[in-house]
Amino acid sequence: MAEGLSIHDGIDAMAAFLARHPRTLVLTGAGLSTASGIPDYRDRDGVRRGRLPIQGPEFRRDVAVQQRYWARSMVGWPLLARARPNDGHRALAALEAAAKLGFILTQNVDGLHQQAGSHALLELHGNIHHVSCLACHARFPRAFVQTQLEFANPALLQAMAAPLPDGDAALDPDAVTGVAIPACVHCGGVLMPDVVFFGDNVPPARTACALAQMEAADALLVVGSSLMVYSGFRFCRLAQAAGKPIAAINLGRTRADDMLSLKLEATAEQILPQVAQLLGANRPAPPSDLIDHRGTM
Repeated sequence: MAEGLSIHDGIDAMAAFLARHPRTLVLTGAGLSTASGIPDYRDRDGVRRGRLPIQGPEFRRDVAVQQRYWARSMVGWPLLARARPNDGHRALAALEAAAKLGFILTQNVDGLHQQAGSHALLELHGNIHHVSCLACHARFPRAFVQTQLEFANPALLQAMAAPLPDGDAALDPDAVTGVAIPACVHCGGVLMPDVVFFGDNVPPARTACALAQMEAADALLVVGSSLMVYSGFRFCRLAQAAGKPIAAINLGRTRADDMLSLKLEATAEQILPQVAQLLGANRPAPPSDLIDHRGTM
């Protein structure tokens, strides 16, 4: 919670912030989805947990790296596929429906904003529920690719591994060797998740859209992100340069702590539903089983 503020005062302050800035741009990160059972990347000091992630360039050039990725994803993806929006996602959707915020940029690839009913949304890093062929650019549902993986690698069906962010799993390295990786059913090309890997850049058109939303906004609210990745932190720098106030809801420190006019050290699912209620944004979100995983751009 913000220094000197009780939780109730913090909720009042956040509601007042959004009331003063009805075109607030919301930037969300992995901390928003932890209440949905998806692990996040960093601890409360912003330090990354575990080994470095696979880099995009090495995935595209190295079959062994592709085997490692798809083996771990086969084991870890079902947890992410079963995840459903939490009260934080639903509160943001309700605030959008009541015109109490401007737009949402998310660094998450889990598709939970769409399931919660958000529409004014841009997925900066793509959507893990889609896969593309690097050769012919055909696009497939990730669920379809899971059937390919399970058919070709039945021994992995019983593998046990601790879940990691974005559908990854801490699989024993010995289990990765010899894994049959999926191929495009149209051309036999290499399949790659339709997300921005580390070492790759956000597509220019997506970046242009995000920057336009920052320009149109009258404030910035960061939810569940330490902002240690520059693709998110840049929006704080842009907001500060334009004299637009920045608020944050995040457990632990962020890279932009010295830029914030309001910070609540709490979880989104704890704060946002009560903020939405104060602002009269009480529209119930649609049932998650009626929302599919189609991404928005």
